[in-house]
Amino acid sequence: MKKLPWKSVFLAALLALAPLACSLGELPPEVSNPTPTRVPPLDSTPVGLPSPTAEPGPPASDLVQARVTRVVDGDTIQVLLGGVEYRVRYIGIDTPETKHPTRGVEPFGPEASEANRALVEGKTVFLEKDVSEVDQYGRLLRYVYVGDLMVNEELLRQGLARVATFPPDVKYVDHFLAVQRGARDAGLGIWGDDAFPAQPTLPPG
Repeated sequence: MKKLPWKSVFLAALLALAPLACSLGELPPEVSNPTPTRVPPLDSTPVGLPSPTAEPGPPASDLVQARVTRVVDGDTIQVLLGGVEYRVRYIGIDTPETKHPTRGVEPFGPEASEANRALVEGKTVFLEKDVSEVDQYGRLLRYVYVGDLMVNEELLRQGLARVATFPPDVKYVDHFLAVQRGARDAGLGIWGDDAFPAQPTLPPG
């Protein structure tokens, strides 16, 4: 058998590999020119975290329907929820007392209770939770809506409550402070009377 010269063998091998080398050198456009991936800025706010500057109006999926069975005072009601009665304390506000064992009836306490009664008594309401489930007395902590109206905010607007924040339940604190400022500037309710203390002397009842 006649052997081929080594130069002929080498040349034949190069010719055989040439098409493969060309195909490897031409990558598809999507590989050779990849589209850059969009990276969100580091200071972007995570989706779903409440902001303390939020305005009332949560998604309907965040609301729980209940029926008001009793108005206790200006900032507390009793509701029927899932066949069980619960006492509900409004988040973010404090109204003058009407039944406190040591403070008795404070100025504008009866007016706050009556305003609350006019807003919610016997009605279907919607409850929005912030962070905490209950307070130290076992009452549900909620923002309360009648239709599109938030009762917590409306009592502030009428000057029959003041902002009382207890972290971590501060979702609407900035909005509440702005509403309170309007009532105070107008001298409505408690803001036209010196008898209601500027700061609570006891945990809100």
